[in-house]
Amino acid sequence: MKFFKQLTEPDLVKLLQAGAIGILPTDTVYGLVTWAADEVSVKRFYSLKDRHHKPGTVIAASIDDLVELGIKRRYLKAVEQFWPGPLSVIVPPEPNLNYLHIGVDGLAVRVPANQELSQLLSKVGPLLTTSANAPGQPVASSIKAARLYFKDSVDFYVDGGSLVNRQPSTIIRIVDDAIEVIREGAVKLEDS
Repeated sequence: MKFFKQLTEPDLVKLLQAGAIGILPTDTVYGLVTWAADEVSVKRFYSLKDRHHKPGTVIAASIDDLVELGIKRRYLKAVEQFWPGPLSVIVPPEPNLNYLHIGVDGLAVRVPANQELSQLLSKVGPLLTTSANAPGQPVASSIKAARLYFKDSVDFYVDGGSLVNRQPSTIIRIVDDAIEVIREGAVKLEDS
């Protein structure tokens, strides 16, 4: 078990690229994360969170990084004005990314605005994330709370302090050029 104080520590990049799973502060809430390009760790990630029919969210430093992962750029054009920021968009599933979307009809993706997180993502590549909590329980707003949920079942923790007032990302889906709000969170679309 490793503990970090910052997202920019070089050992954190090495751990993630070696398939580690851990807890870190995202641009919204504390998240359980793993390297999105590693199918083995993604499988372990879903098992750890007991999510077999509800995919996580892929976060990346840029749209180009999402495209390199295998997501079609045309699905991202409609939301690029919201990025970087706390807006996740559900894109249609790509067959080559079945291990990420686990057979569900879409995969949420986001380009976060947090500078330290963006630096980590630019070094590691896209991460798969979901809120740091047990199913049906409140999202962890501190490392202490996250440790109560995950104990020693993860490989690392990054302490970003209290995130008590942060909201989760807003999740949308683009349907026939219209925006369908799946979950309202940090971004209020009528404000944009």
